[in-house]
Amino acid sequence: MQFGVWIPNCRHLATAEVIRSTALRAEQLGYDSVWVSDHVIVPNAQVPRIGACIYDPLVTLAVIAGASERVRLGTTVLIVPYRNPVVTAKMISSLDALSGGRVIVGIGAGWLAEESAMLGAPFEERGPMTDEYLAAMQELWSSPAPSFSGKYTQFDALQFEPKPVQKPYPPIWVGGHGRASLRRAAAAGAAWHPINHSVADIQSGHAELKRLSAALGRSHPPTITLRNDTRVLRLGERAPMPLHGGRVLAAEPNALADQISELKAIGVEHLVLEFLAADSTDLGEQMTVFAEKVRGRVL
Repeated sequence: MQFGVWIPNCRHLATAEVIRSTALRAEQLGYDSVWVSDHVIVPNAQVPRIGACIYDPLVTLAVIAGASERVRLGTTVLIVPYRNPVVTAKMISSLDALSGGRVIVGIGAGWLAEESAMLGAPFEERGPMTDEYLAAMQELWSSPAPSFSGKYTQFDALQFEPKPVQKPYPPIWVGGHGRASLRRAAAAGAAWHPINHSVADIQSGHAELKRLSAALGRSHPPTITLRNDTRVLRLGERAPMPLHGGRVLAAEPNALADQISELKAIGVEHLVLEFLAADSTDLGEQMTVFAEKVRGRVL
């Protein structure tokens, strides 16, 4: 199993210094990947949940790419309908080329209707827009003579360079847990990427992915990945409430390793840890304790 760290590009720890230091610390501690979230603007009603400040995910990953050497760079998840797909494809392709092929493109259709409205992206059309934009980006990344004609975007007779280093393009991880997300993952995903899912939910989703993939003629379903709120508990400390609903991975080191081993046993291959921390010092300690006392015990 591989392990990633969610970098606080939003909420109370979102500062330039914390972002850089956390990403570099993750690489130094041997984590496999670092991840950032996506919002463009934050409606006032959502500030308690998201925070007032959120750094752009692709710009943030570019800064991290320049300061790091090995760690993979992921979005968990990029809201596809929020941006022109040609511009998004250019940014991701540039990031992959400049980072030496380290990008993982986690994608989603979005959940915040107010934000979609403010960005001029019809919320009720977010699913079809996501599918079309993703297909357009894949065409730009992989074709020597890109051409596309859809409802929302069209292009032809152009050059699109640089291409991504990863061929045919960076791996697509599809976020979400509903039927549309599972269908999208089966159709276009290298991985399914839900958040805070229980063992039962993952098993159910995996079974549906197998069915959908077989119906599409796909020989192997997408890889199973997971992002999860996580806390390595100190002696006597109580488990915190989840930020995103669902299950929190929270226990003292041995028990936490057992929880994660259960996820590994049902097929989760990459776990992105969103450490629940009070401040930057606490975050650094959580990352270190997990790397030193939990990771090696996952069976």
